[in-house]
Amino acid sequence: MTQAMYALCMRRATGNDAVGLHASRFIEAVTSIGVASRNTADAFLKELLAYKFLQEIPSRHDRRIRSLGTTPASDAAMRGWFMGHMSGLDRMDGGNRVAACGENPLIFRTAQPRAAAALIANPIWRYPPDSIGHFLASEFGGMIIHEFMFEIADFTAVDGRVVVGPVNVHSLAMQYGISATNIKRMFKRAQEESCLGWEGRRGHKVLWLSRHFLDDYLWWQAQKFSALDEAFYFSFATVPSAGSGGRSQGGCARERRPQPTGP
Repeated sequence: MTQAMYALCMRRATGNDAVGLHASRFIEAVTSIGVASRNTADAFLKELLAYKFLQEIPSRHDRRIRSLGTTPASDAAMRGWFMGHMSGLDRMDGGNRVAACGENPLIFRTAQPRAAAALIANPIWRYPPDSIGHFLASEFGGMIIHEFMFEIADFTAVDGRVVVGPVNVHSLAMQYGISATNIKRMFKRAQEESCLGWEGRRGHKVLWLSRHFLDDYLWWQAQKFSALDEAFYFSFATVPSAGSGGRSQGGCARERRPQPTGP
């Protein structure tokens, strides 16, 4: 819902109040693809307004139109998310996406809606595998999996397991401001499905993830990085260059792109 909401805001044309983010348009967009119910979508917008991540934009032509727009806080959050992924892509292939986006802010503003549309249309991303789905559907569950990835020193599986290392549930709960019971519930379900487990003696246990769990997570993440990469290059090639009225010409963010070698 967040990606769809922000994409609608980015599509708002200057001086045209009929396009962009309106409650009715947003609710129609998310309910048509089964992301949320009308009540959930409406409550989502109201919560963003309450926390100042959205603001009402008065119409200059028709007071009946109630447009919504982003605020500096939401812009900073989404741009930080986008640039973090650009940095990750650059680290993978030695690209120069972060610098290109810094030089031309229009790249971000056009790439985000394109990537959001691709992700929403991708059933692999919208419906993650059951092995990781209950983490991603839980508050901060996705961030907890990120913590697992950060702690892994060697991704080589031994007997179908990849060792994460010592993981303290109570420390995670304090870090993310959620209850330890909530985290234990996530762990218990995954453990029952043999997606993760513990090995070692009491007081010296380390967490492991199954190769299947890890593969599902990496494949799901790959959908996101692929959509963002495509959106970046499309935007880089089509948006006006910073400081000029023409289209960006010549060169690219990097000279060569790696060719896919298979899933």
